[in-house]
Amino acid sequence: MTPKTAVSLRHARVRYGPLEVLHGITLSAPGPGLTVLLGRNGSGRTTALRALAGTVPLTDGCVVWDGTDVTRVPAYERARRGLCLVPERRAVFGSLTVRENLELAAPAPDPALDAYPQLAALLPRRAGTLSGGEQRMLALSRALLARARVVLVDEPAQGMSPTVAVRTYELLAGLDACVVVAEQRLPPALQDRTTIVYELRRGEVVFSGEAAELRTGRA
Repeated sequence: MTPKTAVSLRHARVRYGPLEVLHGITLSAPGPGLTVLLGRNGSGRTTALRALAGTVPLTDGCVVWDGTDVTRVPAYERARRGLCLVPERRAVFGSLTVRENLELAAPAPDPALDAYPQLAALLPRRAGTLSGGEQRMLALSRALLARARVVLVDEPAQGMSPTVAVRTYELLAGLDACVVVAEQRLPPALQDRTTIVYELRRGEVVFSGEAAELRTGRA
């Protein structure tokens, strides 16, 4: 098992031009384990993921990884240190085949095919011709092959059937890594797990706790 790890935002602010989209939020994701960032479009959940990954700069606050301030560490260096970001869009190389996409992450695609057997028949196809759900499976398979220490995923089950979505969350929850996902709603597959949840609204954290507490509060 890998050593315990954690990533966090501390009093993080992010601006897009004149618009501030994160208003000094603080959140922490331990690992191994799964943390969910909930929120509607415009809540700041995607921006929070990008801030952790380093693809958007903070205007104030800091990003801390394993107790070290990595705010000024560029995204490519965070990736080199073991952080993997799976964005909502453009998460695969559309002009490459499924096999070629997987080989960019690891020489042998077998673990990815074990995770998603549906991909076996798609290996010779160009990734850009796949359905949305198939592209999500491919993108997540690449993340699984990367054996990252921190995995950040924006809407992992988008476009997937309910059965494949459940499988996807089982895979993410079983990773020996710090896993942070952004979702609009708490997935049914996670409602009965000991999952840390942060709910964002208009760039602020309005709830933090376990999934069961969130469900109780809304009952």
